Amino acid sequence: MSDLGSDPGVGVAKVLGATAGAGVSLIYLLPKSRHEAASRFLTGLACGLIFGGPTGLWLVERLGIGDDLSGREVMLTGSAAASLCAWWALGMLARIAARYGGRGGGA
Repeated sequence: MSDLGSDPGVGVAKVLGATAGAGVSLIYLLPKSRHEAASRFLTGLACGLIFGGPTGLWLVERLGIGDDLSGREVMLTGSAAASLCAWWALGMLARIAARYGGRGGGA
């Protein structure tokens, strides 16, 4: 399971998972503008590509299903989860900051 990089389909699974996770994050928490949608999608895509492998391995270990999944499935699941979670956390923080953070200065 630690040799995820040798299978050529693992890279494709990583991209598909990250794209799916980023897309789902846009559906669950609708963006207010095109700019927000683009930044959320790209952030989710980047996080899915970067953290997909470790997230997939962590999920497999936590759930105890490592023997039942292929490397592609682990990467697909991990990338989608990392991508989805990235904007759930960052999106909520951005909305909270926009609501309670004043730009005009003053206390």
